[in-house]
Amino acid sequence: MTDTTKYPPEKNFPAGYVPPKVWMWDSASGGAFASINRPIAGPTHEKELPVGKHPLQLYSLGTPNGVKVTVMLEELLAAGHKEAEYDAWLITIGKGDQFGSGFVEVNPNSKIPALRDHKPKGGGAPIRVFESASILLYLAEKFGAFLPTDIRGRTEAMNWLFWQMGSAPFLGGGFGHFYVYAPMKIEYAINRYAMEVKRQMDVLDRHLADHEYLAGKDYSIADMAVWPWYGRLAASGAYEDAGSFLEVDKYENVQRWRKLIAARPAADRGSMVNRTFGDPAKQLHERHDASDFELRTQDKLAGA
Repeated sequence: MTDTTKYPPEKNFPAGYVPPKVWMWDSASGGAFASINRPIAGPTHEKELPVGKHPLQLYSLGTPNGVKVTVMLEELLAAGHKEAEYDAWLITIGKGDQFGSGFVEVNPNSKIPALRDHKPKGGGAPIRVFESASILLYLAEKFGAFLPTDIRGRTEAMNWLFWQMGSAPFLGGGFGHFYVYAPMKIEYAINRYAMEVKRQMDVLDRHLADHEYLAGKDYSIADMAVWPWYGRLAASGAYEDAGSFLEVDKYENVQRWRKLIAARPAADRGSMVNRTFGDPAKQLHERHDASDFELRTQDKLAGA
């Protein structure tokens, strides 16, 4: 029960608010994503997922979590792993595609990205893989790439992979939500999460002061996980004017690292896949063949 002497209702926001004894869902609350948020799991409608010609079928959106996986797949192809060819299907979360029965079958958590491997190592039935870190690790082990094999290097890569998974919710669901998407500006919430995001940027900046990449001298799945979130923020590409608000240019080592990865052609291609915002020339809504980057970006389709 809320202590009304310590937290007098008139000082709450909104003034007078007191948490009820039992929380009840209000579908009208929640800000920009209220229409797709709900307190239960499971599908809302029947819809099979499409299946393309490649063994790897990705169902995703070009948000940071989706970009992690498409960067990994493009890096694998660039490194000569031909069996990493994939189909990337667009899941429009604003329309509730993630609640279709086919998607829920691949990811019961109804979050992108989700992967189905129709040709797993050892054969047998297709394997579903959900959660972006799990997908990165699955692909790294399947192809023996972008994950150090020595115990120290592997452990350091895993340290940073799971650091990202634990930290990014404070950046996205915390800072990003209250700074941009919430239905009102709440000073306490914005200050709380801005402080935490700046602390995280400082963690990265101190580490990258004497490490070329997160796990050391070699580019790995750790970088692929962290870059779409924190590299995008460092490039002032996230949450409107958040780059200026958080003074991201001060993190010089993060800036060096994010530019190093941005210069990789495979990272650039991966950032385009399932992207539905920004420069039309950098939007490839679906990817089914390497030629799609030249022929099927939104600027090309609009001019066709």
